[in-house]
Amino acid sequence: MAYNNNKDDGLNEFSQIADQAAGSLKVVRADSSGMNIVRAELPSDDDASDGSLRPKLLDEFLGQKEIKENLSVFIQAARERREPLDHLFLIGPPGLGKTTLAEITAHELGADFKVTSAPALDKPKDLAGILSTISPGTVFFIDEIHRLKPAIEEMLYIAMEDFELDWVIGQGAAARTVRIPIPKFTLVGATTKAGMVSKPLQTRFGIIQRFNFYTYEELASIIKRSAAILNTKIDDDAAILMAKSSRGTPRVANRVLRRMRDFAQFYGDGRITLKITQDGLKKLQIDSLGLEHYDREILLSIIRNFGGGPVGAETLAISIGEAQDTLEDYYEPYLIQCGLIQRTPRGRIVTQKAYQHLGLEYSSNATGSQPSLFE
Repeated sequence: MAYNNNKDDGLNEFSQIADQAAGSLKVVRADSSGMNIVRAELPSDDDASDGSLRPKLLDEFLGQKEIKENLSVFIQAARERREPLDHLFLIGPPGLGKTTLAEITAHELGADFKVTSAPALDKPKDLAGILSTISPGTVFFIDEIHRLKPAIEEMLYIAMEDFELDWVIGQGAAARTVRIPIPKFTLVGATTKAGMVSKPLQTRFGIIQRFNFYTYEELASIIKRSAAILNTKIDDDAAILMAKSSRGTPRVANRVLRRMRDFAQFYGDGRITLKITQDGLKKLQIDSLGLEHYDREILLSIIRNFGGGPVGAETLAISIGEAQDTLEDYYEPYLIQCGLIQRTPRGRIVTQKAYQHLGLEYSSNATGSQPSLFE
């Protein structure tokens, strides 16, 4: 319920908070010290300068064909109606282009683009300050939206549906609520963990798109495009090898490209050849499947310490000195996708393909079963 007699006071208080928040909008970035090249979820210093490599238009965005086709239709229809695009929910592993696609959406709509991260929104007034400064049609991008605090999420519900903000003035029995109108905008939420986003928030998005890992051909095209922007010559077979070593992720592909460019400049004439790429990947301990040191440590730990499995996630995490969340959220999905490990009710099991990839002899009774106590 709104109380008009206190509305001016509420607006004044709201305006002060908006002024404070307007200048502090930014993306929170994790510390990149000690980062591995293939860890797509940890931004690096190079990623901060990747703006030059980001496509600006849908036509320049390589891969994710179905998402591009659908989004092109939705954007064109919204432009013809002169309305903001429906709220957009992007789901997928890190490094696949969710932030890039959000920025492209704003560019295609001819709208302002504001970006933040859920951990940066500590209190409801942080969100209120941002939304009070946007212009009509603004594309507002929230990364890691699954980490929003409940109080901020509830404020976002009303903003998404009614384009208004509930603002409480006063305390205790004297507290009053005023509703502040805000311009119509498009919220783009991105998450790597869709299961952690509450159902009420998910249902408020009109467009939901899921990202898939890229094929080798798509990644090779991305690498060639990035190399051209960086004024670096690259051979086709070198681009394919880099693509196979990039875990299906453009962010990793661009990092590998930058490092191969360094090796090509230091050991050759600046052209990235197959030999330069093979030697460079070896120096970086990245193999032909994109596995790095810790991936192989996980596989070897299961084989050597637990007879090929099964072994529980907690025990495995302790054995390699890694956090269980990191093991389950980052390392395991790609190892499973490659067919190197399997999850079973009793734990993780290494597959025959993993033995072959590591150059180890495979025994048919090495995995999937345990010997009887009476054998």
